[in-house]
Amino acid sequence: MPKYVYFFGDGKADGSGKLRPILGGKGADLAEMTLIGLPVPPGFTITTEVCRYYYENGGKFPEGLDDEMEKNLEKLEQTMEAGFGDPENPLMVSVRSGAAVSMPGMMDTVLNLGLNDKVVEALAKKTGNERFAWDAYRRLIHMFGDVVMGVEHEKFEEVLSQVKKEVGAELDTQLETKDLKKVVAHYKELYKRETGEDFPQEPRDQLKRATEAVFKSWNIPRAVKYRQIHRITGLLGTAASVQTMVFGNMGETSGTGVGFTRNPATGENALYGEYLLNAQGEDVVAGIRTPQPISHLAQDMPKIHSQLLKIKDILEHHFKDMQDFEFTFQNGRLFMLQTRTGKRTAFAATKIACDMMDEGLIDQKTAVLRMPPEQIDHLLHPTFDPKAEKKVIAKGLPASPGAATGKAVFDADTAEDWASHDEKVILVRLETSPEDIGGMNAAQGILTARGGMTSHAAVVARGMGKCCVAGCGALEIDYENKQMKVREHTIKEGDFISLDGAAGELMLGEVSTVEPTLSGDFARLMEWADKFRKIGVRTNADTPHDAKVAREFGAEGIGLTRTEHMFFEGDRILAMREMILAEDSQGRAKALEKLLPMQRGDFEGIFREMAGLPVTIRLFDPPLHEFLPKEEASQREMAQSMGVPQETIKAKVQALSELNPMLGLRGCRLGIVYPEVYDMQTRGILEAACRMKKEGVEVLPEIMIPLVGAAEEFVALKARVMKIAKEVFAAEGLEVDYLTGTMIEVPRACITADEIAKEAEFFSYGTNDLTQMTYGFSRDDVGSFVPRYVEEGILPKDPFQSIDEPGVGELVKIGIEKGRKARPDLKVGICGEHGGEAESVKFCHRVGMNYVSCSPFRVPIARLAAAHAALEEEAAKSEKK
Repeated sequence: MPKYVYFFGDGKADGSGKLRPILGGKGADLAEMTLIGLPVPPGFTITTEVCRYYYENGGKFPEGLDDEMEKNLEKLEQTMEAGFGDPENPLMVSVRSGAAVSMPGMMDTVLNLGLNDKVVEALAKKTGNERFAWDAYRRLIHMFGDVVMGVEHEKFEEVLSQVKKEVGAELDTQLETKDLKKVVAHYKELYKRETGEDFPQEPRDQLKRATEAVFKSWNIPRAVKYRQIHRITGLLGTAASVQTMVFGNMGETSGTGVGFTRNPATGENALYGEYLLNAQGEDVVAGIRTPQPISHLAQDMPKIHSQLLKIKDILEHHFKDMQDFEFTFQNGRLFMLQTRTGKRTAFAATKIACDMMDEGLIDQKTAVLRMPPEQIDHLLHPTFDPKAEKKVIAKGLPASPGAATGKAVFDADTAEDWASHDEKVILVRLETSPEDIGGMNAAQGILTARGGMTSHAAVVARGMGKCCVAGCGALEIDYENKQMKVREHTIKEGDFISLDGAAGELMLGEVSTVEPTLSGDFARLMEWADKFRKIGVRTNADTPHDAKVAREFGAEGIGLTRTEHMFFEGDRILAMREMILAEDSQGRAKALEKLLPMQRGDFEGIFREMAGLPVTIRLFDPPLHEFLPKEEASQREMAQSMGVPQETIKAKVQALSELNPMLGLRGCRLGIVYPEVYDMQTRGILEAACRMKKEGVEVLPEIMIPLVGAAEEFVALKARVMKIAKEVFAAEGLEVDYLTGTMIEVPRACITADEIAKEAEFFSYGTNDLTQMTYGFSRDDVGSFVPRYVEEGILPKDPFQSIDEPGVGELVKIGIEKGRKARPDLKVGICGEHGGEAESVKFCHRVGMNYVSCSPFRVPIARLAAAHAALEEEAAKSEKK
């Protein structure tokens, strides 16, 4: 019979990670802390395998679980020398969730289990603190009613607020014993009214139902949403840890808090966190009371503060990473309730990785692996311009750094709705709760009136890389009228506001930004990444400015220059339209002569910025109708500016109209039907290359023919490229080395890659179109159904965001294998959006590509992801030995 329950200390997470999948992160780390001698309240963990069984068997628990739980409960009673439900010497426990991957605040916890009408009296007598006992009891009824029975949290809050109002108390801590007894009585009435039953008095019944509620919380909407956002898959479920209760609400020598071994926002190597005296854990994270910085604990409880400083170092030396821990002190005695690898901002992640390497805790490889590639994106976006005019109207806590500007919205649903229509929004809440996760993800930034640096809003925002200002007490939020007042200012839904998460500032209106730069710790980390990666990283850049930015970010060349983007500016669009309206080859060539010097100048600028590095330039790809106006008024305006009848333009628009233009006359097909276009572009590329070479600039041009599906298409167009090259080199009096290759984006090209590779010197996979044609999805229309597919598990992820390895990926592999069979030295890269997505980059490494190419601001992500791919491959090989 499998083992379903582990007593703390039985399940050591010894670094191999073998037990973490079944004990969950919380259970494994509690076991680990117990084994290294930290003061952990005893308990036991019910494994994730029970959660999986529960869902696979219609909400039933496996046979033998009750017996295992009872044996471990008896062991816990013996350890604590107290009885669960004993009316003379009571033991209370909590049940906490915890999956193998940390999901802070997304699943449920129930505290103070074991209390009932008799035990509360025994607890009061045992502790000599009647107020504490009744406070603990009211908390149990509230939490059990909410989490286990589904009674709305707000209904309990209304009861509590009413009693506080009656007795003139502002804070919960001001309620006396008689007041708390009244709260308990009202809570019981509410519980019975809402559930149809009395609050359960049998402690073991409470425990069983609370444990089931924890397992049920694995699939509540906020937990499912969190896993979708963070792409967490393959887990068995959550574990449930049953732990002896220790109480932070026993008076002024008791308290509770959340700590980090380093600052999760800046990475500073100093104890960081918050605490509350005379409180339980949910008081800190819920933001109901504003907690104190942990540094103040040195005055309030110096012995506890000193112990935490020592535990900080013990945790880091053992786990070799920054830890996020919860603690409680009861009558001056410290207890550690949990630890886990701490969520951190991207800025903090780089500093912590570098500092820990310098301190000898980790090596360079581990430092590189500590930085999630996708988190780099959070470092690469603009910050507020220090010279910009800012109207700061309030200050809060700098909970998560960054700059955000958007329209104020006051609920998560509106945030998601507006963001889906490309509106930038700031989510404004009194305090966030786990139900707000979707809106928080959709928003540019988060602003709360309550809560501290470890509140739900702060922790989740840092994990997402979102800007957050918390605890902004000047806000008067009116949810009903969808507005807030900040002193003399009234901000309504839809009004622009700006947040500075590093300074904790709220500003009116939009504030201009500046481009980020990479230096310091980040530069060191990227140097280490470059040392370990084996695949090259290029950029997609259409202008000299983009090329310059990408090179500063570490790009090793250009993998895609889209020439068609150059035709939409100023006089160029007129020349392009003149070419389209021309009736014959001579007319088209005449119009294109006007474009040639412009194209040549574009290429010269790009070659100059990319001196010494390869530049892949894709010849014209889109259908011609994209350059003509569709609205009658715009057609009339075009006719007037070009001196042609409007009917001529209307007729040309109709002639170029296609039922499915993405599968129509575009790419190499257009180059064959209108060869003058490709001739002009080839001439512009090679003339620019020759002129740069004359200036002493090293150029490495690569001419890419798009949308090839048959080798014969490529052969025909390559012949024209070679003819133009010969003419240009003769005219310029020198030659440059260049390559001619193709963009593989048609499934047939993958299947016939061996034939194409006989002529093509390189392949560049255009996975946007390849995904579109493989699935038969229009990439412009997938928003209407792909999110639903992902939500329902039909697709594991959006294939346009992360490469579909079983389908599209298999075609890529076939193409590479066949291509290199015909041409062993075939250079292969990728230039679709997947080139900057971490998991897709790892796939490209595994299939043996030479490089990936992505937008300039994603170059560092690709560099780090490539290093991760190489190091993970190395680790996997070592494990097999």
